[in-house]
Amino acid sequence: MLRSSEKPHLHDETSSQLTDDEKAEKDRARSAHKAIFVVFLSLLIDLIAFTCILPLMPSILDYYSRTDQQGLYSYLLEKVRYFRTLVGAPDTSRYDTVLFGGLLGSLFSFLQFFSSPMIGSLSDVYGRRPVLLLSMMGIAFSYAVWAVSRDFSWFVLARVIGGVSKGNVSLSTAIMTDVTSSKNRSKGMAVIGVAFSIAFIVGPIMGAIFSRYTVTTVDVDVYPFARAATFSCCLALVDIVFVWWFFKETLPKNQKTFSIGSSLVEAWHLINPFSLFQFSAMHSLQSADLKRVRILGFSYFLYLLLFSGLEYSLTFLTHERFHFSGMEQGKMFLFIGIIMILTQGVYVRRRPSGFELQTATQGIAILMPGMIMIGCAQGLTLLFSGLALYSFGAGTVVPFITSLISQHGSDMEKGRIMGIFRSLGALARALGPGLACAIYWSFSAITCYLGGALLLVVPLMMLSLARNKAIE
Repeated sequence: MLRSSEKPHLHDETSSQLTDDEKAEKDRARSAHKAIFVVFLSLLIDLIAFTCILPLMPSILDYYSRTDQQGLYSYLLEKVRYFRTLVGAPDTSRYDTVLFGGLLGSLFSFLQFFSSPMIGSLSDVYGRRPVLLLSMMGIAFSYAVWAVSRDFSWFVLARVIGGVSKGNVSLSTAIMTDVTSSKNRSKGMAVIGVAFSIAFIVGPIMGAIFSRYTVTTVDVDVYPFARAATFSCCLALVDIVFVWWFFKETLPKNQKTFSIGSSLVEAWHLINPFSLFQFSAMHSLQSADLKRVRILGFSYFLYLLLFSGLEYSLTFLTHERFHFSGMEQGKMFLFIGIIMILTQGVYVRRRPSGFELQTATQGIAILMPGMIMIGCAQGLTLLFSGLALYSFGAGTVVPFITSLISQHGSDMEKGRIMGIFRSLGALARALGPGLACAIYWSFSAITCYLGGALLLVVPLMMLSLARNKAIE
């Protein structure tokens, strides 16, 4: 009787234990969902502040052309005009402005290239939360400097501070890696992509609103872009408070690197381009994994090098061939942004685990005819058909390659590998616009786009090679 009475007792105890496990799993899932939401909203706020400046850049450069005629602006403008003459671009102020904006964008990306792996490594030591907050404080300070930048050298200083500090994107990908499993990681990366797409629609609209307050006359007592800079600074401060209050550390204490020396002693590997392409700072990778990561990293670099260049030259093409005004180009980028939001919010999030490489290669394959159609377009129907393919392809490649990279490396090195990955992308974005611009004006728009589309075969084949490595 005692034995028979013990059986229900043991069964009840087992049921209770299973219930506790299920509750713990639900708690982990709830914490992960909260972290993803916080990262999404924080990144969205940050990127809206960041993109607010985009439609203001022509007016900002025009302002400094009138107020800084003997300083840094005039010196850099001379170099821009030399480059324009070298590649054969038309001698117009509009193209000077676009080239100057590209120069500042390349400077920002080069700074990201150096800082991203360092910031990622620091987050492996001290955790994501403190390094994320420190990065956001630097970004807020850069906007504060911009708000008082009546002199062009101060404006460049603001961009330098922002470029060095902007490590929150690579940290966001590391956080997604912390809280997601390999099965749903691509969905987490898609959330980051959606934040980018929404911000690149909303931010420029806010910038266009602030452009109404710019002045056309030189007034030493009024900096016409102070309102926009203050708006961005306020958003950055709100973002800091939001993260401070709602974001909880996602890197477990037992997964942290316990000494700064062990994480940053090989600083040379984190800033030397050759070492970055070799992923030399990643000590936990086995030989087979290291080869695959190198293939993924280099294919990502080549893809972004070509993509960013063609993206940058799109402004030249639509203005030269279709006589698009700034407003019409804004509508074009709105069209691109909406398709990318739908692609990442619907298609990418629904792709099952295990199809990351296949989907990334499909994205590049779709992007190639889109680029050819854009380059050959003589009418708006073909142009926007190409832009639709361009947007769909662009919305799939980066999230899935990011998800694949994040699956490698030990838990204690996730920040470092995502920082290196982000750094390679920044280097590509720094070099791509200048390369595409030189080809565009030295040869032709068709040569630029057809050549770029054909060269996309290289990262396409490299991703196929990485796929075969995975099968082996």
